[in-house]
Amino acid sequence: MGKIKRRPTRVVYVGDVGIGGDNRIVIQSMTNTPTKDVSKTLNQINKLYESGCEIVRVAVPDDDSLYALKDICKNSPIPVVADIHFNYKYAIKAIDFGISKLRINPGNIGEIWKVKEVVKAAKEKRVPIRIGVNAGSLEKDILQKYGHPTPEAMVESALRHVQILEDLDFYDIVISLKASDILTTIEAYKLMARKRDYPLHIGITEAGTIFSGAVRSAVGLGILLYEGIGDTIRVSLTGDPVEEIKTAFLILEGLGLREDFVRVISCPTCARAEINVEDLAKKVENALIGFRKNLHVAVMGCAVNGPGEAREADYGIAGGKGEGLIFKKGKIIGKYKEGELVERLLEVIKKDKDNG
Repeated sequence: MGKIKRRPTRVVYVGDVGIGGDNRIVIQSMTNTPTKDVSKTLNQINKLYESGCEIVRVAVPDDDSLYALKDICKNSPIPVVADIHFNYKYAIKAIDFGISKLRINPGNIGEIWKVKEVVKAAKEKRVPIRIGVNAGSLEKDILQKYGHPTPEAMVESALRHVQILEDLDFYDIVISLKASDILTTIEAYKLMARKRDYPLHIGITEAGTIFSGAVRSAVGLGILLYEGIGDTIRVSLTGDPVEEIKTAFLILEGLGLREDFVRVISCPTCARAEINVEDLAKKVENALIGFRKNLHVAVMGCAVNGPGEAREADYGIAGGKGEGLIFKKGKIIGKYKEGELVERLLEVIKKDKDNG
């Protein structure tokens, strides 16, 4: 089976995390706690990290949120990105407080001397800048030119911001071009990929709630990734951001672009199933969130496909009548009552992990 050939880009470092080039596609998310509440924000960042998040973004809408960055950056287990709009002083202070990346559009800051001050600070601390263009907030003159947020309009907006930074000899740039419309987003990224070699942060913005947003994101991002476009990914969902990480991993795993986590497969169930496959699968999946190892775990409901699928997996459950078999590397290692299956399976997996 062939592998996806990714688009070549320059490399940008967010803390010690490389984006672009030969680096793996980086998974990120954004907190939805009040940034000024340091305890809540760090608690959520830690949950995201445990789920596999590699970069986290926080909004900085006010002074309290800005000064909270000191403790957040100091205690975060992963690099922190400050999301700032318009305020160049916030951007400079955020860099001083230890952020690893800045999300700000230089064309929205104001006078060029303000942009120069931000660029100077970013250069000194080696902090890259993400230019983020959203279809819903394009400049008035660009909207007048194109009539509505077309892919071409989004790219023109992004390149306007890029040019400002390039004119100041700043090239540690990441670009995003997000719309809630999937096809607009795809075409915008494809067009940008032909224009510049900067790493691309891909996502479908305002994708929706956990279920619908995951589906829409999988469609749009899957197409882009299949074409080799995308160096870091954020799945935008209305809900617990941990779900964004789970969805991102599944999208990347499905395309063979990440293999450093547990893949849980389960059967859709039918009248043959005599155990609660849905409950078992959810418990296994939740227990193994953030388990950073390339493993294939099968949770199957009956004797038709169950034993075969379980044997092919690294670990598996094949259900019977109120009980099930547990497989490891194709071999049966025990039969247990339904209520014991998850506990026993996890014991085996974790014991093997501890033994290397």
